[in-house]
Amino acid sequence: MAWKNRGGSESNSRNLVSRKMTIILCIGCFFAGILFTDRMWTEAEAKGVSKSTGVEAEKLKLLADGCDTSKDVRRDSKDITGEVSKTRNVIQTLDKTISNLEMELAAARAMQDSIVSGTPISDDLRLPEPVKKRKYLMVIGINTAFSSRRRRDSVRATWMPQGCDKLKKLEEEKGIVIRFVIGHSATSGGILDRAIEAEEKKHGDFLRLEHIEGYLKLSAKTKTYFTTAVALWDADFYVKVDDDVHVNIGTLGATLSRYRSKPRVYVGCMKSGPVLAHKGVRYHEPEHWKFGEEGNKYFRHATGQLYAISKDLATYISINQHVLHKYANEDVSLGSWFIGLDVEHIDDRRLCCGTPPDCEWKAQAGNICVGSFDWSCSGICRSADRIKEVHKRCAEDDTALWNASF
Repeated sequence: MAWKNRGGSESNSRNLVSRKMTIILCIGCFFAGILFTDRMWTEAEAKGVSKSTGVEAEKLKLLADGCDTSKDVRRDSKDITGEVSKTRNVIQTLDKTISNLEMELAAARAMQDSIVSGTPISDDLRLPEPVKKRKYLMVIGINTAFSSRRRRDSVRATWMPQGCDKLKKLEEEKGIVIRFVIGHSATSGGILDRAIEAEEKKHGDFLRLEHIEGYLKLSAKTKTYFTTAVALWDADFYVKVDDDVHVNIGTLGATLSRYRSKPRVYVGCMKSGPVLAHKGVRYHEPEHWKFGEEGNKYFRHATGQLYAISKDLATYISINQHVLHKYANEDVSLGSWFIGLDVEHIDDRRLCCGTPPDCEWKAQAGNICVGSFDWSCSGICRSADRIKEVHKRCAEDDTALWNASF
């Protein structure tokens, strides 16, 4: 019995100690948990306060530096507008590049076809490779006739640089080629041709065409001019002007250079005159029936005294010269060749100013004319005698051309 009571007493004592230790541990864990939770809450609040304080400090700094977020919005708007404009210019340039490649491919195919058919392109249109690579702004072809010697001399004495040295300088420094354009007489090597050859030897400013001269053959001459010019000179624009029109070359160059990024442009004073069906009148249209009922008007086209076309269009004429129809009037023919093409017609009235006082008033107002002539004469009336007066009163400044940057 004694052994029994002693064992039971010891067991009860151990149970009591275990319960006390458990209670103590639970209390200790409770307080430890409270301490840990309070600390974490305090750190979280501290972080929140720190973040809020940082944002407020940044705002105060922006205000102190005079930074206005509305200005950033406006600046972003301007940047977007600028990017849109740049993108548009890039697209236009890409369009022109693609168009040029298409035209060059078509020209190469035309040359290949001509060689295969046994009629290769004439050797006088082939130039050494270094010359072909020279890039020009524009080629100005001055349409003239055998009987127009006095007109040519009056042009040389006014708006056209005189002498081979000046013409060469104009080509090298400004990328502008100027030539009087004329074909041959019906009698090859006759007195008329010999006179032009002598004049060419003296001045060196002619472009001779494989063409028989004649007033009723102006459409054919125009076609041959563009075909020859695009083969000889790689230019952005090809200009045709009559020898009784006054031209400000610097203003013409500045005008055309604005359209360099556009692939197919046709620049001039656009008109739509009546189709004249009655024989015997000036500008009679033998094929008037093609334009509908009597009294109808032509499609919109540039007046023939002065106009310009881009390289793509000149190349198109060159490639398709054998199938392009020729009407009686040269300016109508040119306009008809572009119908159905994706061509931008640019109507610029500065290419058809009147003679003084019209062009003089515009010059005084700072709006220099590109070309001046009398509508009543389809050129300057008695141009050989009057073009010096027009030049004196309507010409651009003497340094305008040489100081221009195209």
